[in-house]
Amino acid sequence: MSVASASAAGLRSSSGRRCGAGSGLNGGSRFLMMQRRDVVTKGIALTVCSSLLASSSSNGGTDAQALERLPFKADGYSFWTWRGRRIHYVEQGSGQPIVLIHGFGASAFHWRYNIPELAKKYKVYAVDLLGFGWSEKALVEYDATIWMEQVSDFLREVVQSPSVLVGNSLGGFTTLFAATEVPELVRGIVLLNSAGQFGDPNAPPKVEEAEEEASALTRLVVKPIKEAFQKVVLGFLFWQAKQPARVEKVLKSVYKDPSNVDDYLITSITAPTADPNAGEVYYRLMSRFVANQTQYTLDKLLGKLSCPLLLLWGDLDPWVGPAKAAQIHKFYANSTVVNLQAGHCPHDEAPEQVNAALLQWLGSLEEETGDKPAEPSLQAV
Repeated sequence: MSVASASAAGLRSSSGRRCGAGSGLNGGSRFLMMQRRDVVTKGIALTVCSSLLASSSSNGGTDAQALERLPFKADGYSFWTWRGRRIHYVEQGSGQPIVLIHGFGASAFHWRYNIPELAKKYKVYAVDLLGFGWSEKALVEYDATIWMEQVSDFLREVVQSPSVLVGNSLGGFTTLFAATEVPELVRGIVLLNSAGQFGDPNAPPKVEEAEEEASALTRLVVKPIKEAFQKVVLGFLFWQAKQPARVEKVLKSVYKDPSNVDDYLITSITAPTADPNAGEVYYRLMSRFVANQTQYTLDKLLGKLSCPLLLLWGDLDPWVGPAKAAQIHKFYANSTVVNLQAGHCPHDEAPEQVNAALLQWLGSLEEETGDKPAEPSLQAV
């Protein structure tokens, strides 16, 4: 299979302040992803060699099937108990830790072409967020903080060392949120077509929920009817979203090159929906989590961030285009942008280019922190 090549011209970097140990989708329809848009300097200054990315382009790209792929295991890999809940994760390799966090509706298996390659040089973890993948479908209240707390505790209890966090879509937002809450455990972060949006200074003040539910009529009649209607509609959407044909259609709409939309990927998304609690979790996510994300905007989180940031961005994403990457880069000085000719999930659609760019940046990060000698392929600016 050929995969989309990286745009060698689309690289920008600037410098800022670093942090380290010493510093204290696909749910089945576009509706799922777009609603999540409401959810959400001495440092590294580098230019990832454009020749590295251009070389794969000039060769017509690399067949993703030629890359080593994480074996699919129907029963999952390893499990960790968090707050009494069963959390699935994959662990491979040795060295400095990297933690990979999937997007909405996906799982650790979405990093199938990244884990084996990164594990040749690093200790790689890929964790399933609560309610997704092979992690427990817990009947809890889902809000913007729950996965941040899960990832923060995963770093403390499982990884036990300052790490680089890498996240796609919802996982990108979670990565950013966690990095602002436990900066002492995060050496750097990588966002791939991240969810979340910047705050709107012209937005009207939010009406407090207590005011909205002040009347007995609202509490006793309107709200129950609204919730019942939501359950019916979302129940149908969930049934539709978990159908393999529907999953395949949505994936092909967000992968510029759909070659990697295969049985492995589709099964990794649909298999968890067989859990008896999956429908209720979907309802809670869509009716509560997705609809209430104005409190945690990208500008607020980036304003608290203190470590290097790499943006690996699929410019052909129909949901989260390159304008957001440019806005993040402009807002946060200590950031580097690598633009890829790929869609919403560049790590799976164009894994060879994502792996190469990520390894280059990680090498420069290690150079900056003194973990290894400088590599000649990285140029400080």
